[in-house]
Amino acid sequence: MNSNYQVGDLIYDANIYDGMNTDLADLHFYKRWLPKSKDARILELCCGTGRLTLPIAKDGYNISGVDYTSSMLDQAKIKAFEAGLEIRFIEADIRTLNLQDKYDLVFIPFNSIHHLYKNEDLFRAFNVVKNHLKEGGLFLLDCFNPNIQYIVEGEKEPKEIAAYTTDDGREVLIKQTMRYESKTQINRIEWHYFINGEFNSIQNLDMRMFFPQELDSYLEWSGFHIIHKYGGFEEEVFNDNSGKQVFVCQYKSDCLY
Repeated sequence: MNSNYQVGDLIYDANIYDGMNTDLADLHFYKRWLPKSKDARILELCCGTGRLTLPIAKDGYNISGVDYTSSMLDQAKIKAFEAGLEIRFIEADIRTLNLQDKYDLVFIPFNSIHHLYKNEDLFRAFNVVKNHLKEGGLFLLDCFNPNIQYIVEGEKEPKEIAAYTTDDGREVLIKQTMRYESKTQINRIEWHYFINGEFNSIQNLDMRMFFPQELDSYLEWSGFHIIHKYGGFEEEVFNDNSGKQVFVCQYKSDCLY
């Protein structure tokens, strides 16, 4: 989401993405916080290929999904059609989205805010969330809790992070290197792709790190009340050893900005 930065094509290759991202540990968390009424309206930002969108829709909820990448949405639409689900998928930038609709719950899952590289990008996205939430509506998101030791170790040598076969028959091996920039708080990640046993390419997947007190403040400055902050999807207490920052927030128009 930066005009000067292009994520590699294989990062957004829908079959390669789906083959790597099969874990649904976060789904149970998001389902626990869905409104009780099936008449509620739900908006997922950065929905990808519908990994969470589809199972929530299968439970009878009115959910719409937004993503920036057309190839991801094409895959999501195919999966929704095959499942007999009617889901509204929208191709849009979450910094400028304006659907003229209000929702009971908005969520940004799967570490997606790490691709908002500047503070202004994050605040614009948070403002979009506010503009699409009903009074008292919930805003959920998750991201990593920065682990400096992990980043330092990752700078030493390439590390294998995934090996699998895609639905279209490709054998995929991914090795990762990273280099952290203190000035920008961006972890410069490179994924080295090997397809069917041969080196294919190096693809960028840079991630802006958000430190705990920093992100808490940004949410509060944006007008959100943090109801809960967890250290994982089992709603563990957030502490020094937490791998994740998982938020349940509420928007009220009378919050001080």
